[in-house]
Amino acid sequence: MVEKAVKAEGGASLLLVDLDNLMVLNEKGGRELGDKAIAVASRVLTAKANAEGWSFGRIGGDEFALVAPGVPLEAAFLRAERLRADLVATLRKSIPPRFEATATIGVANAPRDAKSAEQLMRKADLALYAAKEQGGNAVGLPPAEDMVLKSSYYSSAQLARLKALAERKKTKEAVLLREALEDVLRKYDRE
Repeated sequence: MVEKAVKAEGGASLLLVDLDNLMVLNEKGGRELGDKAIAVASRVLTAKANAEGWSFGRIGGDEFALVAPGVPLEAAFLRAERLRADLVATLRKSIPPRFEATATIGVANAPRDAKSAEQLMRKADLALYAAKEQGGNAVGLPPAEDMVLKSSYYSSAQLARLKALAERKKTKEAVLLREALEDVLRKYDRE
């Protein structure tokens, strides 16, 4: 499905959809509630795929894939955001209110982000992971490779301190790094 779309003229965008907090649903609400969330997501995503002429499949567990042939990255991002909002609204109607039922989507595009099906899956997975790192319930795009490389220059002591701070502040490490970068840019951009 993905390989064929990558090779097609006009390329394709790949949307990886992951249900947030499925483990909590299974543990606190019972496996039946988790299964219900997966079934609801499958119905919503199948309907979207059929309406758009996309391909849809379940990758495993609580992760799904939609292949959008001929859809550029920007359009795929906007459609993914509408899809996420519709999916979350439907999940919240189906799941008891005491449980947080949300979804996160990673979007990547071939040929813009990748030239092969494997690369496209990797880039969409990186986009999904980046959105999850920001707290989930969002749509993410693949992070720039140079950004990933720059982040590897921190010492293990610095990373441990950052992790401890993020835990105390009840936020993500990436949020704190972005905030620090913005502070540095504001400080030195005036010079």
